[in-house]
Amino acid sequence: MIQIRLTHLIALIGLFVVLYLLTALSDIMLPFVLGFALAYFLDPLADRLEALGMRRSLATLTITFIVGVALLAALGFGLPILAQQISLIIAALPGYISDVQTWLLAQNVAKGQSELVAGMGETLLSGLQSTASSMLLTGLSFINLLALMFITPIVAIYMLNDWDHMVARIDEILPDEQVEIIRHLAQQIDETLSGFARGQILVCLSLGTIYAIGLSLVGLEGGVIVGVFAGLISFIPYVGAAFGMVLAGALGLGQFGFDLAALGMIAVVFFVGQFLEGNILTPRLVGDRVKLHAVWIIFALLAMGSLFGFLGLLLAVPLAAIIGVLVRHGLTLYMRDYVNRSKDG
Repeated sequence: MIQIRLTHLIALIGLFVVLYLLTALSDIMLPFVLGFALAYFLDPLADRLEALGMRRSLATLTITFIVGVALLAALGFGLPILAQQISLIIAALPGYISDVQTWLLAQNVAKGQSELVAGMGETLLSGLQSTASSMLLTGLSFINLLALMFITPIVAIYMLNDWDHMVARIDEILPDEQVEIIRHLAQQIDETLSGFARGQILVCLSLGTIYAIGLSLVGLEGGVIVGVFAGLISFIPYVGAAFGMVLAGALGLGQFGFDLAALGMIAVVFFVGQFLEGNILTPRLVGDRVKLHAVWIIFALLAMGSLFGFLGLLLAVPLAAIIGVLVRHGLTLYMRDYVNRSKDG
């Protein structure tokens, strides 16, 4: 009993140490967290290559080369398109604002309300410009960019190569009395986390592609970047589609005016995306084994993002998965003890 309490105390101290380090070192932790995440996602592929007879080091180098080439190709193809789309939006927005203001005045809307619309549009334009400049000057500073470009791949390569050794070493130091329980919980956490994360990444990429192609076919200027962004933030349930529809609707209003057919087609794009996500993408790519409620995911993302910024957003889902598994395990033990006490009574 003393050993169990000592183990719990050590685990609690370790948790506080981790939280303190995340808070104190959040500025330099991002490359290491990303490297760990890449190694975690790519470990099953490395295991498959090992099963085919390839050495772990060669499997790691092969995977790194393929992922690196794919990433460079995606950036080389995608960044110019996204930059062009952003330029189109910023250049066209003043004209959109003027057209909407003219339409409002033609409908005998009060001049004050028309000026309010113009002021909101100018605020949106200045916000887009300041956001773009802040991303270049602060969010992607030279040091941060170097860290992400060089430290993240190095961390990922080392951890991917030594992943099985690290897991085996951790397994060796587990307390004998609780080793089976810890292994069982770790397996549940891995199944929940991998099922959600790997599946949700594919869902977000699929939705981004659907939205971008759909809005481009509608003829919306800037539709590619709106669709891609809406797809990427779709890991927050319902937020991606809602934000994308509002932004695309605002741009469509400026470009097409009050053309109900064009605005309706924009809405149809997002409704089709949501239908495909709910009935095909999420059931096939994520599955029913993931027991993370949408409200719990939203709370975890908002809470961790508020505490640790972008690093917190990366850690929110893993932490939610771990807490969810531990809570369900605790409830199972409580119910089992309650049933046993009821039988004894």
